[in-house]
Amino acid sequence: MEGSQPILHFEKLTKRFPGVLALNEVSFAIEKGEVHALVGENGAGKSTLIKIVTGVYSKTSGEIFLEGKPIHFLTPHEALRNGIAAIYQEFNLIPALSVAENIFIGHHFTKKNFIVDWNRLREEARKLMNFLEVDIDVDMRVRDLGVAKKQIVEIAKALSLNARVLIMDEPTATLAQKEIERLFRIIRFLKNQGVTIIYISHRLEEIYEICDRVTVLRDGRHVGTHSISEVKIDDIIRMMVGREVVEKFPRVSHTIGEEVLRVENLTRHGVLKDITFSVYKGEILGIAGMVGSGRTELLRAIYGLDPIDHGTISVRGEAVSIGSPLDAINHGIALLPEERKTQGLVLLLSVLDNLGLPLLPILSQRGFVDDPKLKEIAQKMVAHMNIKTPSLFQKTMYLSGGNQQKVVLGKWFARNCDIYLFDEPTRGIDVGAKTEIYHLMNKLIEKGSTIIMVSSELPEILAMSDRIVVMREGRIVGELRRDEATKEAILQLALGRREEYARIR
Repeated sequence: MEGSQPILHFEKLTKRFPGVLALNEVSFAIEKGEVHALVGENGAGKSTLIKIVTGVYSKTSGEIFLEGKPIHFLTPHEALRNGIAAIYQEFNLIPALSVAENIFIGHHFTKKNFIVDWNRLREEARKLMNFLEVDIDVDMRVRDLGVAKKQIVEIAKALSLNARVLIMDEPTATLAQKEIERLFRIIRFLKNQGVTIIYISHRLEEIYEICDRVTVLRDGRHVGTHSISEVKIDDIIRMMVGREVVEKFPRVSHTIGEEVLRVENLTRHGVLKDITFSVYKGEILGIAGMVGSGRTELLRAIYGLDPIDHGTISVRGEAVSIGSPLDAINHGIALLPEERKTQGLVLLLSVLDNLGLPLLPILSQRGFVDDPKLKEIAQKMVAHMNIKTPSLFQKTMYLSGGNQQKVVLGKWFARNCDIYLFDEPTRGIDVGAKTEIYHLMNKLIEKGSTIIMVSSELPEILAMSDRIVVMREGRIVGELRRDEATKEAILQLALGRREEYARIR
């Protein structure tokens, strides 16, 4: 690659929004056929840069060169025509259409009479699947596919447009380990075919496995571009946050008290099978397992989002009926959902309104909200949670991922709940924001609250949990104390190798 013309070159790229300098004279190059990591804290400018490259935003100043030629795409379609495609966390697929139809949507093969040539469409889709060495039925509806296969359909869709640059935004956020390995195999294959990959991820360990170089952005500026072999992970973190992160997983000593929540024989046919466990005051209970093991479904059932067929839930020793989220809230239970943007926030509403949603029954009288009191509480939460926002009236859609997560947590903090159900609390947020979330979790524990945390990141589960239960196929298959839990022990249980695990203990 050295000495050749870069496929993409950014020269003093700048983007201004009203009151915000999102990119400030960013300059670096991406070589043809490399896997190039783009990292930085939420709000560092990664998304803005990618949206300029793909024609979503217009640049304020500066230049972008594609193989030496200046480009300025006005639409994403124009970027696609020039070989630049992006795969975001929220897939751009039509669930009701087939795999083949999604791959070639907008550029169908037609016969002389302008009727779609369905046979050729399916044949070309199968060729792409064979090219990627994956087994996906091209006649299946996309809605019937899992996340990993939907991602492959997106990749095939980009390749059908002869993409030379493929941008992947947090591609492993919702994938199981085997699916990640398959994705990495596809990335390496595409690299060998000369496709350039821009890989955006907060999972820094991954970039050492799959990437050639890494570019770090901070506060809209280019901090550095380095070969992966020449930079350590702690150096990348320091460049990202501008300081030394001493404790990645801060934990405080605390006393565990009486039983707060007990779940007995909880069953939902085909999803959850005879789930029984207890959790105590001042405890963080981690729930581990592979994607699809039933972890999220368990939290949803406890919170009243999904019906249960039988079983009991007891709060503070008393059996309760939770048929809706309102019932759960009234019993002091809060949920921080996995999909914060669609399930935890109303993005078009302000920070003030989102923080106030759970407080409306408390602050309302005769249909009128006590606005001064609400504003007072919201201001305290913004300061307490260190939410970075220009004002209480800023729409939450314009906040970074980490600050959005703190708004979700802040609204329940303000409601003063006793039991917090955390589903992937740090997914998609940067290392600095993660540490802040962990400190907030510690504050909850210190005041006597209880946390049940689902996480796919084993280091997070191991470091933050007092106990860990492991799920597989809708069942709890094991429980580990903090002092006996290891990554290997959790995986043994999660992968269904209980007998082997029992022998090594």
